[in-house]
Amino acid sequence: TTYTLALGDAGRMVTLNNAAAIALTIPTAAAVAFPVGTRIDILQLGAGQVTVGGSVTIRSSGGKLKLAGQYSGATLWKRATNEWALIGDIA
Repeated sequence: TTYTLALGDAGRMVTLNNAAAIALTIPTAAAVAFPVGTRIDILQLGAGQVTVGGSVTIRSSGGKLKLAGQYSGATLWKRATNEWALIGDIA
């Protein structure tokens, strides 16, 4: 299962609920023009582990890009053009 962030997700909670793994894609600035400073919260509701990726730079503790498990949450914060930070319950 996959989900690509859309401009309407800015400032909201995106819930991801599936039994199978979910790939969450952050689009490039050319594809979706999120303003610098945009924050998007994500929550894994189902058992399927969420992996964050895309053709952007993602800064996170230890380079971790997955939510830790069911009911884990994190925040994506756009720091610069095509650069995001992933902060939260990640593995």
